[in-house]
Amino acid sequence: MLGERALSLLKGLVEHYVADGRPVGSKTLARDLGLGLSPATLRNVMADLERLGLIAAPHTSAGRVPTAKGLRVFLDTLLHTRPIDHAAEGELRDKLAGSEPGELVETAGRLLADLSQQAGVVLLPRRDVARLRHVDFVSLSEERLLVILVTDDGDVHNWVVRQPGNLSPAALTQAANYLNEHHAGRTLAQVRGAVLAELQRARAAVGELMQAMTELAEHLTPPPRDTTAAGDYLIRGESNLLASADPAADLGKLQALFRAFGEKRELLRLLDDCLHGQGVQIFLGAESGYQFLGDFSLVTAPYEVDGQIVGVLGVIGPQRMPYQRVVSVVDVTARLLGAALNRRLPAPS
Repeated sequence: MLGERALSLLKGLVEHYVADGRPVGSKTLARDLGLGLSPATLRNVMADLERLGLIAAPHTSAGRVPTAKGLRVFLDTLLHTRPIDHAAEGELRDKLAGSEPGELVETAGRLLADLSQQAGVVLLPRRDVARLRHVDFVSLSEERLLVILVTDDGDVHNWVVRQPGNLSPAALTQAANYLNEHHAGRTLAQVRGAVLAELQRARAAVGELMQAMTELAEHLTPPPRDTTAAGDYLIRGESNLLASADPAADLGKLQALFRAFGEKRELLRLLDDCLHGQGVQIFLGAESGYQFLGDFSLVTAPYEVDGQIVGVLGVIGPQRMPYQRVVSVVDVTARLLGAALNRRLPAPS
């Protein structure tokens, strides 16, 4: 358990390091923190922090820098976020409110990058919160069926499923026509729920049409996320990472991070894990268990539609990024993106 003096010293050292990226010496801390400690006492406290693995001395400097462990203590116990100003929040709200449904995620990614001056990342919303515009079912064989789905933002999705039972082409056409006529404008989750409710009400008189709709509605859920496929998230502002990184120290790890962006699998796995969390989460480089982050951090928050978490967004930057502001930017953007998506979804009937 760290004492008050040690915590104050660690907090001051981290804030200095985040501000300019240089090792922090005891004279600087004595001058700026106003703790009233003698130089000898201050050096002793710093030595204790170093023994605990919270700070370390780079080979080329007499100053100290926080370790990943020290940054974690700072983030978990000492971080006080700084709210973004009303003008910036108003700009966020206006730009998201003015975006077309298909542009919302793109707008959120750009705003995250601009406001944080780091890289913004957004995991695309789960498809079952998109609204149905049109659906077709095409029989490919006795065992395989092609689902063609058009959502409210104009995106076209198609995937092949196992043919449910021995449905005739006429039944497939009737089912698609019924879904398009009676359920267009609802989310895919609402469509499935409504069809199942109709089945319960009509259980005594289930014909081929209801049988087809019941089985086909289950296939309106797209396949599980393929973490090798492109397009499940977007990143904006990658060039900001080049500007904020120390070329001599970070180039190799920056290249590894960019490779992970291109390959997608590892970052998608991390973002998918965030879907099960609550509130803002901070992943500190390799300390987080995700080796591809290297010396970089990821700050994430989930966004919701109709009270359900449907996606995640965040900011990727160096471990010494200004968390006081970045945490607020991520938190506010997640709330505003969720609000913008909610306004485009019909209320459940």
